[in-house]
Amino acid sequence: MTASFDVIIPARYGASRLPGKLLRDIAGKPMIHRTYERARESKAEQIIVATDDDGIARAVEAVGGTVFLSQSEHATGTDRIAETVENLRFEKNRIIVNLQGDEPCVPGGLIDQVAECLAEASEAEMATVSLPLVRHEDVNDPSVVKVVVDRSGYALYFSRAPIPFFREDVPTDSGIHPRYMRRHIGLYAYRVGYLSRFVTLEPSPLEEVEKLEQLRALWHGDRIAVATAESFPGPGVDTLADLEEVIQIFERRDR
Repeated sequence: MTASFDVIIPARYGASRLPGKLLRDIAGKPMIHRTYERARESKAEQIIVATDDDGIARAVEAVGGTVFLSQSEHATGTDRIAETVENLRFEKNRIIVNLQGDEPCVPGGLIDQVAECLAEASEAEMATVSLPLVRHEDVNDPSVVKVVVDRSGYALYFSRAPIPFFREDVPTDSGIHPRYMRRHIGLYAYRVGYLSRFVTLEPSPLEEVEKLEQLRALWHGDRIAVATAESFPGPGVDTLADLEEVIQIFERRDR
């Protein structure tokens, strides 16, 4: 199956740890430009940057990109995307991939994969991707989100804590059991009709404790299909250290 889908990139200017990061330079181009280029490498039929900032809008329009100027008070990128699809009157069965603006290294093929996952998972309201957790330092790192899935590949739970817990079958010295411990990649696909409903649902207590928006879907009984990522997403940018790492990646790539 070849999924027909669009990409919307939520791109707010404010960021608590790295303000204005989407306009930070990455080897000669602003970050939002780099992320937009990744989306163009996918099979998306349309790419829209949803932003509350004129500077971000100008940077996208300078490379021929499409911009939707959204309200500034949205709590999450999902809310910003919901405003976009409502105002632009997207058809309710249209698949939307949410690509965060601070993910300039996500391969286009991975964007395609998450859209295909949703198109093929008839019982899912959302789709996302994960990888085996391979670095020992990531096990207890709360910034690395873990996911456990059922036998059919649907999410059971997401957490910033190490899951599952091994009560008797102690893992190897690495502290990782690769068959079960998986790293969640924050790339999502959903249909417009579900997205419009999702943003009206009451946030769940688990979501508020873990600060993971996808737990709202599970709390309300909705299903999230989780595919095994066929390509590595590369680092996102939350801190100056992340930014330096990404700059080095693009400097090597552009040589």
